[in-house]
Amino acid sequence: MGKVVIIGGGAIGTSIAFHLAEAGVRDVVLLERADLGTGSTCKAAGGVRAQFSDRINIELGARSLEAFGRFPQHPGQEIDLHRVGYLFLLSTPEDVKSFEQDVRLQNELGVTSRMIDVAEAKAMSPLIDTDGLLAAAFSPDDGHCTPESVVLGYATGARRHGATLRTGVTVTGIDTAGGEVRTVHTDRGPIEADAVICAAGAWSAAIGTMAGVDLPVVPLRRQIIFTEPMPDLAEVVPFTIDFSSTYYFHREGRGLLMGMSDPEQEPGFHLDYSDDWLPRLGAAIGRRAPGLLDVGLCNGWAGLYEVTPDHNAIIGRSGNFLYATGFSGHGFLQAPAVGEVIRDLYLDRTPFVDVSPLSTDRFAAGASGRPETHIV
Repeated sequence: MGKVVIIGGGAIGTSIAFHLAEAGVRDVVLLERADLGTGSTCKAAGGVRAQFSDRINIELGARSLEAFGRFPQHPGQEIDLHRVGYLFLLSTPEDVKSFEQDVRLQNELGVTSRMIDVAEAKAMSPLIDTDGLLAAAFSPDDGHCTPESVVLGYATGARRHGATLRTGVTVTGIDTAGGEVRTVHTDRGPIEADAVICAAGAWSAAIGTMAGVDLPVVPLRRQIIFTEPMPDLAEVVPFTIDFSSTYYFHREGRGLLMGMSDPEQEPGFHLDYSDDWLPRLGAAIGRRAPGLLDVGLCNGWAGLYEVTPDHNAIIGRSGNFLYATGFSGHGFLQAPAVGEVIRDLYLDRTPFVDVSPLSTDRFAAGASGRPETHIV
């Protein structure tokens, strides 16, 4: 096999590079226009979970949780994994019914999630106000880790197995012939390629256009903010999500990391942090964790979600152009499994999970499957 060019140096791209190089693919070249992980990965909240509504997402999440658990041994990097669990707080009968159904599916697939009552949720996450809550869903194996360390681990492992990772290289075009990609053009010169893999996250639509493949990925700004140190904060704080508002928090150092989906955020490459969302964040905090309104806030940052019409990833291939993008907020946590899947698709092996429903073909004529509903 010839040269494989991976475009994108976040968790997905470096995982793919590692898994291909480890499998013996001899000429793997990863291109990242800035530094590794600086696109979206290192702006992520770091959550890792298998609590999803879609079977494929559950399987990708569970497989990745296993990989995160053994990351210090394979590829060999400490990632500060805290398995504190994910706690979804539910306040409508419709959400309770949906999560009950989803927990049954998760259990069938080996995920140890369960429905719990409001009192148990309050005991697990004492910072919450239970007013209006009907139930909760909890999975003890979920948690959070450090995205930068995951990228470092995969990048180091990929290089150890012979891959070349080039930063500060911008892709400017892709030549195709007969429906196959042939040459990747960059600001550092052309690269002949026998296969190209798009792992460019929120920037993937432009790469797809260069290759003649429609990748319906839209960038959407999401922001994170931190509290000041909280001396009385419990040692174990589950990754707590108020599902109706998407407001969430988990422990980060001596304080909390907090975020939510801003309903007023317009799509686009809005890369700068803005205080405009703070009134809406404050309202969500006031409803679900009002005690936190008295805690001081520190710096925050902005990153990009890569959103698809059904909030599911786009994974597949078109000839010798492969793609893994559009994860709609769960790309980092699925990166280990996705690296395996793309490796197997490239090598014409059968992946551990059938990802054919995630092909871009599903958007033909406006059709798509059931949307992923466990979006944070």
